[in-house]
Amino acid sequence: MTSSLLRPSRRAFLGQSAIAAASIATLGLSGFAKAAPSASAAESAIQKVRFTAGDSFVVGNLYLPTDYRAGVRYPAVVVGGSLTAVKEMMGGIYAAEMASRGYLTLSIDYRHYGESGGGARQYEDPNSKADDLAAAVTYLASREDVRPDGIGLLGVCTSGGTVLYAAARDGRVAAVASVASHLSDPEVTNPMLYGGAEGVTQRRAAGRAARAEYERTGQNRMILAYHNTDQSASHVGPMEYYMDTSRGGGIAEWTNAFAVMSWEPWLDFDPISEAERVTAPTLIVHSDGCALPDQARKAYDLLQGPKMLHWTDGLHFEFYDGAKVSEATDAVARHFGNHLA
Repeated sequence: MTSSLLRPSRRAFLGQSAIAAASIATLGLSGFAKAAPSASAAESAIQKVRFTAGDSFVVGNLYLPTDYRAGVRYPAVVVGGSLTAVKEMMGGIYAAEMASRGYLTLSIDYRHYGESGGGARQYEDPNSKADDLAAAVTYLASREDVRPDGIGLLGVCTSGGTVLYAAARDGRVAAVASVASHLSDPEVTNPMLYGGAEGVTQRRAAGRAARAEYERTGQNRMILAYHNTDQSASHVGPMEYYMDTSRGGGIAEWTNAFAVMSWEPWLDFDPISEAERVTAPTLIVHSDGCALPDQARKAYDLLQGPKMLHWTDGLHFEFYDGAKVSEATDAVARHFGNHLA
């Protein structure tokens, strides 16, 4: 494990589906206000850390609580972001905010993304990501400044589903929070999101062909991950967060690409089935303006442990770096305060 002190940065998917995109178009984008960092969040010390995960390694930014003192054990949180996101995006924003509320917080690059290992870049594998979260829990539990029985998981968008994978499989996870989550149910949501059964079949075939090509030649075929109009992208719709260079699109560490061989594991992403096995206390923060609101309600109903549903207003991307970040973080901090102490 290695760590180095960094200067903090506070910069900063909806289009998981045509349905979500249409809801955004209907609701409109007026009134967007980018969240300003709180003074305490901006002052959080950040360390870069690296630890083993699977057959490679994960790199993360560790945000120390603003009142950090040596010799104290803190509750800790691992944060993951949207599909293709890196640790400097929404994960870093929430990590800084949680640190300002007294939590030692780790925003990670999953394997295959950012500074982490993984040979096939931009490759999406929900099971691998769940393993990375478990590895992050192992890393945090090894630290002398972390309560080993006080580690929680916080997922935004896609990671809001991935944390359910990890919590269902790892009894060390003391609490879970899921914000503006993409909670897919392949048999139900994939045909709606990708142009019916034919569209799903075509994408699966493309993914298998790309996988065979990669294994044969090492060539990793890519398409755009997000675009407002380009139908060749993996996610098409109003993508202002990713298209705006003052927001996610301007994060230098992020790559707007999706490995075509990701289609099969991505289309198999099924946090709804995982919710049935989650017994850790879980909070879901969502709104009717977020992606797949009915799926969020379904996941909540299936959770088997103590649970809370924080239903609010606001559009999906406002939970990334906009006006809903503070409200969402306050709800998460209250939840973790009840269950990580």
